[in-house]
Amino acid sequence: MTGLGAGRYIEAAQVPSSTVTSVHELSTADGAKVTGVLRSVPGARTVVSLMHPRQDLTHHVLVPELLARGFAVWTQGTRSVNNDISLLHEQALLDAAAGQVFLCDRTFEHRVTLGHSGGGTLYAFYHQQAGSEPKSRLSCTPSGRPVDLAAADMPLPDGAIFMAPHPGQGALLLRLIDPSVVDESDPMSVDPVLDPFDPANGFAEPPNSSSYSEEFVQRYRRAQQDRVARLDDIARSRVAEASDARRRFGSSGDPADRRNALAPRILTVYRTDADLRFTDLSLSPNARPYGSLFGRRPDLTNYGLVGFARFASPDAWLSTWSGLTTNADFVRCAPAVEVPSLFVELTGDQACFPEDVSRMCDALGSSDKTRVAVEGTHFGGPIADGAPTGAALAAAEIGEWLSERFR
Repeated sequence: MTGLGAGRYIEAAQVPSSTVTSVHELSTADGAKVTGVLRSVPGARTVVSLMHPRQDLTHHVLVPELLARGFAVWTQGTRSVNNDISLLHEQALLDAAAGQVFLCDRTFEHRVTLGHSGGGTLYAFYHQQAGSEPKSRLSCTPSGRPVDLAAADMPLPDGAIFMAPHPGQGALLLRLIDPSVVDESDPMSVDPVLDPFDPANGFAEPPNSSSYSEEFVQRYRRAQQDRVARLDDIARSRVAEASDARRRFGSSGDPADRRNALAPRILTVYRTDADLRFTDLSLSPNARPYGSLFGRRPDLTNYGLVGFARFASPDAWLSTWSGLTTNADFVRCAPAVEVPSLFVELTGDQACFPEDVSRMCDALGSSDKTRVAVEGTHFGGPIADGAPTGAALAAAEIGEWLSERFR
């Protein structure tokens, strides 16, 4: 696929003609169904797993690159692919575990996870929980919903690759959310002293880089935390409403209480494309282009329908999107990643900035960890017209690293 949006779609290499492809439906430990695609080439002894909590990676740009280098590739989704309104990261671990159990039953000698973007934190979280004694694993989500990770078979992979991983859905949103929203029911409400797109605060008309003062940046980031905390309070109150209705139904049997317990209490979260670094390229400087992951005009996309966490159940908000409550945080999970690890930085990344890379790499617990940087944007696009794609450059580094350890 070619050049749409902000570099999300890039040219992909061709799958080798010798590739054998099979599609598999798997059952998770808690009875959900997930689907995965296994592609292999003759002689492949190592299988690389690609997974993302919210997206279908069947046609990820690295698939043909890895196959061409002699590795098998497993791509699978969670139970929440393309519909993250109810995405619970703790349940997504059960989905990932089903894939690893499936691969253990194959003839591969080595299993390696590869997490790109949000898949990086998902797999770091998986390594953390899979490497823990079952009795020490999480038993519930941040909202209190039970999840039985202790009873699940969670095979520990042999290696971990992270390509342009952002620090986690919640940690990412803490930097993206627009704190100038003063009324959660009104997408146009704005506190002018926090408006990131007001020239009075340092904004410049695109494509000119804005220039925010250090005082404004600090005030803005504190206000972002405050807004997330307010949304946490709303989510908790809605969880409590549903729990109260379930308790009433348990004692009364009243159908109205049962309906009340089942009624969705969805959060609508407006304006979540407002990281100051999208428009002020002097902040966390790297080779990124002007704009966000969603487009070249954050001052417009911030108000649009498409965006992270736009709709979420209270449970999903607390599990996935709140940087204050989620368990799926790369830096917190990374010390438990003790297998050989490769971290691939993309120099024009719009979601994982240089200071993130240093902090995340330092946190990895492996005694065998490698950090490399290649030119490219977050989704693996080229850094400039006519340049090699970041995905192709990353694939070369990944292939060499794999060959040294798992061939």
